[in-house]
Amino acid sequence: MSKPIVLRLGGIKYAQKAWEDLAQIATVVTIDPSTTRAKFLELCKDPASPVSKAQVISRTFASVKQTGRFDQELVAALPSSVVAVCHNGAGYDQIDPQFMKEKKIQVSNVPELVNAATADTHVYLLLGALRNFEYGHRLMLEGKWPAGGPAAGAPVGNDPEGKVVGVLGLGGIGRSIVERLKPFGFKKFIYHNRNRLAPELENGCEYVSFEQLLKESDIVSINVPLNTHTKHLVDADAIAQMKDGVVIVNTARGAVIDESALIDALKSGKVRAAGLDVYEHEPQVPQELLDLPNVVGVPHMGTHTVETIKKMEEFVVENVKSVINSGKVLTIVPELKDEAWIKDVKALV
Repeated sequence: MSKPIVLRLGGIKYAQKAWEDLAQIATVVTIDPSTTRAKFLELCKDPASPVSKAQVISRTFASVKQTGRFDQELVAALPSSVVAVCHNGAGYDQIDPQFMKEKKIQVSNVPELVNAATADTHVYLLLGALRNFEYGHRLMLEGKWPAGGPAAGAPVGNDPEGKVVGVLGLGGIGRSIVERLKPFGFKKFIYHNRNRLAPELENGCEYVSFEQLLKESDIVSINVPLNTHTKHLVDADAIAQMKDGVVIVNTARGAVIDESALIDALKSGKVRAAGLDVYEHEPQVPQELLDLPNVVGVPHMGTHTVETIKKMEEFVVENVKSVINSGKVLTIVPELKDEAWIKDVKALV
């Protein structure tokens, strides 16, 4: 009996051993890094290519360069043999679950494992924005210290004491952020989800409406996935409802914020500072945003650690193995978890 065919899209950094072990029970196929979307679509339909016989696909965020988004066109072109797509990342906005559902293809992501590293990044950005650290850092690099006076002339920042943190999205990452922020002495934590969480998951956070969160928060902490409901959730209208001098921190997805509206608000002072790990059209970031000294920004480094990358890569392999041995992924995305057809899927071996 031939081994199941697994198509691996994107490179691996630290999970070589896991993939070597997988190769004992599956045939692992890759594509050339120079592959274009048009070429990939051809490979999917070419009976001479092993891609056209793939049963499980693993993919990374960066592999979008070779395939483009898993949108209606690409999903329609996938071989009929494909039963699951295992994505390496908590966010999976490069994949349209609706079209996967129509073709009865499972989609898995990597939740939970990203929580700690992302939350650490969030806290760094939040404190940096609150204290104007980026402002001072830039002035120091420009040689303005000591000539510029105390802190090289950077505006005086604020302590956490007495501040209200509004957590937009109290999921696993949001809860990890709250845990890390509690010792700093913030006044209170409020949150908004589409639905209120069970009390044991709220961990002392107060549930409020979206409008109330905007109105009451000194710091708005963004932790929601990107989808049709959350794109530009934080737009000019939402920002107008916030306190003057609010601090906004985003380690979720860039397009949750209307970036042009944010830039305007940062320039006017309506938003005093922002901490950003993600950007609306990354890796392209407007120079106008990069030039602002009240922005603490890093280039999507939320999970950029050896330990977290390794764990994520290895978990993708576990999802692939689960499909091979049981027919089901371990961590199906919420949009597909209640699909009746999943209970009828079969192991590949």
